[in-house]
Amino acid sequence: MENVVLIIHLILALGLIAVVLMQRSEGGGLGMGGGGGATTGRPAGTALGKVTWIFGIAFTITSITLTIIAAQNASGTSVIDQLGITPPAQNAPSDDLVPPGGDLLPPSADDTAPLVPSAD
Repeated sequence: MENVVLIIHLILALGLIAVVLMQRSEGGGLGMGGGGGATTGRPAGTALGKVTWIFGIAFTITSITLTIIAAQNASGTSVIDQLGITPPAQNAPSDDLVPPGGDLLPPSADDTAPLVPSAD
């Protein structure tokens, strides 16, 4: 079912691209060009314009249908679950991550030997 809708969706996408490219360019994007006359607010409805609307509505319907099908197929699962990879254990810290002696603070000035020998 999903493959059939996907193939129809791809055909509609290619058809929509073809119909839009076949239309006459009026210049001045967003329908601001001529063609409808000075008294009308809309350009004249052509056959290609109506086919564009039909393809656009069908494309939107197949997009929503594919989204619903994908949501139903993936309900409650994660991509990580589908890969079958088990995450690393998070229970106790690893021994190699804890510094020796269990002290997490840097050494104090009293604990370290002076870097410069004294002149005594």
